[in-house]
Amino acid sequence: MAEAVINERAQILLKSLVEYYIREGQPVGSNTLARESRLDISSATIRNVIAELERLGLVHSPHTSAGRIPTAKGYRLFIDNLLTIKPLPEIDVRDVKERISKESDTKSDTKAVLEAASNILSGITKLAGVVTLPIRQQSVLRQIEFVRISDDRVLAILVFSDRDIQNRMIYTNRPYSSEELQRLANCLNSEFLGKDIKQVRAAIVKEMEETKANMDRIMLHAIEMANKVFQQEDSGSPDFVMAGEINLMSYEEMADVSRLRQLFEAFNEKRSLLQLLDHSLKAPGVQIFIGKESGFDALDDCSLVTATYSANNQVLGALGVIGPTRMAYDRVIPIVDVTAKVLGTVLNRRN
Repeated sequence: MAEAVINERAQILLKSLVEYYIREGQPVGSNTLARESRLDISSATIRNVIAELERLGLVHSPHTSAGRIPTAKGYRLFIDNLLTIKPLPEIDVRDVKERISKESDTKSDTKAVLEAASNILSGITKLAGVVTLPIRQQSVLRQIEFVRISDDRVLAILVFSDRDIQNRMIYTNRPYSSEELQRLANCLNSEFLGKDIKQVRAAIVKEMEETKANMDRIMLHAIEMANKVFQQEDSGSPDFVMAGEINLMSYEEMADVSRLRQLFEAFNEKRSLLQLLDHSLKAPGVQIFIGKESGFDALDDCSLVTATYSANNQVLGALGVIGPTRMAYDRVIPIVDVTAKVLGTVLNRRN
């Protein structure tokens, strides 16, 4: 779709309209726009300009009001051409650095550090924060340990060559004693030690395809357990952690119960959102998906602002925030950008 071309006066009015609507959440009338824009023009002239913006698909009038609100196309023009980004206040920069660094210094599990980043994004923006787990195509497995939690739950502890430790809860179809789990771990360590995740997953698939009669009982159980541990690697996409979904309920335009249910179900299902976040990995810098631009039906009334985080000059994942299209982009964009850079620096220091 070609971008609409509008003159300077129309740009000022559109900018004023979007900024007012983001701030107040109310449709904008011509009198309000005259005050907000500070242009020395008549209300009739403003109405004519707004009518032209509506014809171009940049604003529209909700059926309950004579005022106008931005469309997704209007937000896109505003973000690409009219938005003034505010530097993140130093107090917020310090807060991001201190909280992520503290989590990194006290926890060996990288996921806990990512959860801290997600909580920070959510807490500062009052939106939903999301961070994908690092892509582990090159990390070499050093050790696997299993800890019995209950009759049907086992904690898998994975130690990688980059000193990262990941914990994964798996569910079993029968109870395992601590002695059995130790034997299974010994078997897997013997089989997969020194291999990267891709090699481990490929070996598991190969073993699963072989005739079970060709395996002894311990190896059979070990491979089945390993399949549960590494099954998220099957798609090649990282998982993600999320915080602050409940924040979205505070926005009037997202208060529709069926819409929220669809969105929360999509968060739980994960696959479509992971595809969108995976797409974010392919381009540097901050990316913004507005409404239907995401190609993800559940986000039709939302915006997603993302940035990649890296360590050792390698992109590891993406993070961002999800919220209504009426979000304060001038504030959200630098928050996402700074958090991505701080997270990358902290993860680089851990290696």
